[in-house]
Amino acid sequence: MDGAMTAEEVIDRARAEGIRITAAESCTGGGLMAALTAVPGASDVFDRGFVTYSNEAKMEMLGVRRETLEAHGAVSEETAAEMAEGALKHANAQSAISITGIAGPGGSDFKPEGMVCFGLATQTGTHAETIQFGAIGRENVRNASIAEALRLLGETL
Repeated sequence: MDGAMTAEEVIDRARAEGIRITAAESCTGGGLMAALTAVPGASDVFDRGFVTYSNEAKMEMLGVRRETLEAHGAVSEETAAEMAEGALKHANAQSAISITGIAGPGGSDFKPEGMVCFGLATQTGTHAETIQFGAIGRENVRNASIAEALRLLGETL
């Protein structure tokens, strides 16, 4: 499936497929979970979520390895993958999405503002990808990240 999906469409699709979902967020600060749980009846398929803004939280709550953070940083596909896998492990769910990135302002040449990494974990495997949204402003990066996470989650259902 291609294209944008609303939170309601993701919840409806998860319900139809009998799949429970979870999320682990960093740069979006719970925005994805807020969108999902704004849908009436979301508790049918949304188990729980994790806002892990600090590296310490990523390690404690999701089991992200210190070695991963030291080698690749919090904003990396490796960390996004471990975040999604940790959320799946710590929730009653069959599909997990994670978001970690640099909403801005700021960043570096190597990891610029608007760089966001996504992880998606299911019982059959894990996928991670990076999107460069550009320096479009903090709120726009966060909103674009939430929209992309909904699209990725919807594609797996």
